Amino acid sequence: MILRSVLVLVLLVGILSPASESLRFELQSGQTKCIAEDIKSNSMAVGKYHVVKPNEDYPLPDSQKLTVRVTSSYGNSFHSAEKVESGQFAFTAAEQGDYTACFWVAEHSPQITVTVDFDWRTGVHTKDWSNVAKKGQVDAMELELKNLYDTVQSIHEEMFYLREREEEMQELNKATTSKMFWLSFLSLFLCLSVAGIQFWHLKSFFEKKKLI
Repeated sequence: MILRSVLVLVLLVGILSPASESLRFELQSGQTKCIAEDIKSNSMAVGKYHVVKPNEDYPLPDSQKLTVRVTSSYGNSFHSAEKVESGQFAFTAAEQGDYTACFWVAEHSPQITVTVDFDWRTGVHTKDWSNVAKKGQVDAMELELKNLYDTVQSIHEEMFYLREREEEMQELNKATTSKMFWLSFLSLFLCLSVAGIQFWHLKSFFEKKKLI
C-alpha cells in the first residue's frame, strides 16, 4: 500500500512537472546538433524553434538559417524544413521510442555560431488550456477540472504503460532464468563427460602399464 502511494506520488510529480522545458543552445555552421525525446505510443508531441537574431533591426541572412529534421527511432520522418528562421511541428507518436530533432546550419567561411531557442513538449503538456479558456469563455473552475482530468488520464495511461513494462520484464526474467538453467545443466554435463573421459583414459594407461 505504501509502495503504491509512493508510485502515484512519483507519477504526479513527473507528470505535473514539464515533460521537456524550453532550451537554448548554440550551433556552429557546418555542424549538426540532435535532441532526443522518449515518447510513448499514441502520445501527442509539439515543438517550436527559432533562431535568435543577433540584431532585431536587420533580417536574418540565409547563412544563419536552419535545416531541421524530426524522425523516429525507426527512421520515419515527422517534420522537415530547410533554410528556415523558425518553425513548429506537431504529431502523434505511432510507436514508442526515441524521437530525434536534428538541427543543421550550412557551412560558412569564416565559421559562424547560431543561437537557437527550442521548445519540445509531449503528453498532457501539449495542451494549452489557457487558450481554450480565452476562446471558449470557460470559467476558472471548469478550466481547472479540464486540466485535472487530463492529468488523471495521463497518470492512468502511465500506470498501464508501467504495468506492461513490468510484464515484459517478468517474461524476460523467466526466459533468462530458463536459459541459465539449461546452460548450467549443459556445463555440468560437459564437466562430467570430460571427467569421465579423463578417468577412462587414466585407467586404460595404468592397465597398460600394469600398475593396477
